[in-house]
Amino acid sequence: MDTSQGSLAGKVCLVTGATSGIGKVTARELAQRGATVVVVGRSEARSAATVSQIRRQTDNSSVEFLLADLSSQQDVRRLAKEFENRYPRLDVLVNNAGAIMLSRRESVDGIEMTFALNHLAYFLLTNLLLDRLKSSAPARIVNVASNSHERAKLDLDDIQVRGRYWGFGAYARSKLANILFSYELARRLEGTGVTVNALHPGLVGTNFLANNGPFGKLLRMAVVVKGMSVERGARTSIYLASSPDVEKVTGRYYFKEQEVPSSNASYDEDSARRLWRLSAELTGLPAEAQ
Repeated sequence: MDTSQGSLAGKVCLVTGATSGIGKVTARELAQRGATVVVVGRSEARSAATVSQIRRQTDNSSVEFLLADLSSQQDVRRLAKEFENRYPRLDVLVNNAGAIMLSRRESVDGIEMTFALNHLAYFLLTNLLLDRLKSSAPARIVNVASNSHERAKLDLDDIQVRGRYWGFGAYARSKLANILFSYELARRLEGTGVTVNALHPGLVGTNFLANNGPFGKLLRMAVVVKGMSVERGARTSIYLASSPDVEKVTGRYYFKEQEVPSSNASYDEDSARRLWRLSAELTGLPAEAQ
């Protein structure tokens, strides 16, 4: 797979949701380019198997894993601390982990699960690792979003969706939050040498629907039939993480390795600032953290 190359020898990359799907392919390809790659997963067995497979496929022994349930803020904080204790630098952070919940659930922190996992995990982990990213600059943050954000409107007064819940709507809102966060963080990091970009991977045949019972499994099968391969779906993540072409590009949204416009709502700077303040409140970070 050639996504406009670039050696990553000497670089350290952290990839969440990397034990399957596009996260796993992204981790493999970054390792293929010579990076030290840290795979983040929930299962020790799956994480260890993924690391072993990537090491074998790439002949790169500098592939390791850290464990975390990213829907738990305590786990995210522990992950950030463990990473900082083990690695002196962070050149690339790929926020990839995510899921869709067809029925409403809450995280261990009492937050609607889709928002907790798909957005707050990005927000909290990134902010906790920002000092390490800044000290490693030039560094990159890559946020996996989705074109489903185009149908979303973010109601910051009902972010918990306590009323009528619709799983695909909650997912779309979380992906809009990813892009608003990416653009706001890019503005805040201007001049630091740390870039932030978001992307739509395409409709990819992964297992992200499989945790929703029999109906979710049926939907997943339909996506697998209709969707693109995980190798194709990972191309834009790999491109943004490694290509020299985008080394200084920040605050943009990509699909198929090309910059494309995101929805009108995603460019609302007031909404982005309000989302930032709310996210900081929900994660216990200072409102002006960064």
